[in-house]
Amino acid sequence: MCGIVGYIGDKKASDIIIKGLERLEYRGYDSAGIALVNGVLEIKKGKGKVANLKKMVRDHPMNGNVGVGHTRWATHGAPNDINSHPHVSKSGNIALVHNGIIENYVTLKKELQSKGHTFYSDTDTEVVVQLIEEIYQNGKDIDFEQAVQLALKQIVGTYGLAILHEKEPDQIIVARKGSPLLIGVGEGEMFIASDASPIVEHTQKVVYLDDGEMAIINKDGYEVKTIDDVVLTKEVHELSLSLEEIEKKGYPHFMLKEIFEQPESIADCLRGRLDLENNTIQLGGLVDVIDQLTDAKRLIIAACGTSWHSALLGEYLIEHLAKIPVEVEYASEFRYREQLIGEGDVMLVISQSGETADTLAALREAKERGALVLGICNVVGSTIARETHAGVYTHAGPEIGVASTKAFTAQVSVLIMIAILLGQKRNAISEDYATKLIQELNRIPQKVKQILDNGDTLEDMAKLFTYAPNFLYLGRTYNFPVALEGALKLKEISYIHAEGYPAAEMKHGPIALIDEMMPVVVIAATDHTNDKMISNIEEVKARDGRLIAIAGENNEAVTDLAEFSSVIPETLDCLTPLLTVIPLQLLSYYIAVNRGCDVDQPRNLAKSVTVE
Repeated sequence: MCGIVGYIGDKKASDIIIKGLERLEYRGYDSAGIALVNGVLEIKKGKGKVANLKKMVRDHPMNGNVGVGHTRWATHGAPNDINSHPHVSKSGNIALVHNGIIENYVTLKKELQSKGHTFYSDTDTEVVVQLIEEIYQNGKDIDFEQAVQLALKQIVGTYGLAILHEKEPDQIIVARKGSPLLIGVGEGEMFIASDASPIVEHTQKVVYLDDGEMAIINKDGYEVKTIDDVVLTKEVHELSLSLEEIEKKGYPHFMLKEIFEQPESIADCLRGRLDLENNTIQLGGLVDVIDQLTDAKRLIIAACGTSWHSALLGEYLIEHLAKIPVEVEYASEFRYREQLIGEGDVMLVISQSGETADTLAALREAKERGALVLGICNVVGSTIARETHAGVYTHAGPEIGVASTKAFTAQVSVLIMIAILLGQKRNAISEDYATKLIQELNRIPQKVKQILDNGDTLEDMAKLFTYAPNFLYLGRTYNFPVALEGALKLKEISYIHAEGYPAAEMKHGPIALIDEMMPVVVIAATDHTNDKMISNIEEVKARDGRLIAIAGENNEAVTDLAEFSSVIPETLDCLTPLLTVIPLQLLSYYIAVNRGCDVDQPRNLAKSVTVE
């Protein structure tokens, strides 16, 4: 959630760190800070945007070639100047930045207070820096590296840490447990970051730290070891990310850019996986486990947020095409209830970042109980990609906007391919139907482009609904999860209260809310439920609700009833979510822009949720 950037080399560290923090703004944050070592430890930090920090440094320049920076998303303590990172020890010699949550900070804080330590912030993080100093100053024959190791052994919780010591100006110590951290390898310089975006313009070579590992970094190299002091040899990975991919390319917001990238991102996801000559699916990441997956008696899908909505679609798709029972779990709830999972079961975890803390926890619980665990994620080298037995990358490219768009359609594309593959392996669908699915799936990117090319009507429509305090989204079967996703997008970026419902459930409560002020979005694009959806539309009209329809191009029975319509090209029922979600993304975007909201960095949200 928070962001970390660090640098050690011969260049001006403040310039590199602040630019890196700007690259991390998409993750969501409420304050920013920087610490540099240059004879003394110098700190600048405060509530607000990185631009505020940049001005502080411009007005009062910071010199030095070694430093760390941070963007904070508040967990413990209000977003203010004092609670901002970096935090400093009692002596002022040690500074650190931290992503994660220290669960036993209250106990540690009381112990440290009893030993004379004074705390100035309300954060859990300050405990860590005070604890390191306590061990370093009062331990017998302990160097700074050992003090960090001993402190980490006392900490319960999650952390990504970058630590400076005024008297050790030629090194940065970093450590990871549950919060992503990587080392960028340069020539005579090294970089630290919580993801690759801040360092991609400086190096393509990275080392990923795993849980329980730390590294001592100087400008000429690094040493990785466990907190038990076991030295490790780590693989150096080559980034597939380019600088161009994380720029706006002339769009006013990353979110709009990413919405319009979906013809390409879906095509990239499908590329090399659709064998159009033989009408088969090729998923190389599943080759070694395909027999276990095909023979599975049930499949459990765990995810959070938008990925949970794609998981719901996965349930519909896999049960329809492969005839395997599927259960969808909120990853955040899975580990806290009775888990009836074990050998013979398959868990599929879905995460855009591959670092979602709750999803990782579900993954680890399932593995510990003997289940086969597969992953769907976007980020190569992410923790989920490394810890699952096998999986499939979505190849959606970097997604910078906090509100997920192209990640959703890429995840759904992967789930459709898995469902078709299993359907064929299990002889659960006819070859004719499989052929239709594969050929039509190949045409989806062009149909998405067709919707986007006609998006002006949605921009005009959005102006009429900027006033609305509430929205209701209705869908059936495959488009019920799309209704949930459409409502989530509106909530996330426009701060309008919105709810998604199965259309038939409207009569069991939400219909009480419908009046002339209530916009109701109906997704009517699945042929086999169209008559039932028309009945639901009539019920809304009878109560003066303002109807917005997302409908197939030949569905005049629906468009004639609606006040406003967005028409999508015809496709097979189970593929419609890849099309119906596009107008909902655009509608949310344009409403948020009209309301003056910060579309790419909506309040209180973070892109990668790396705390529970």
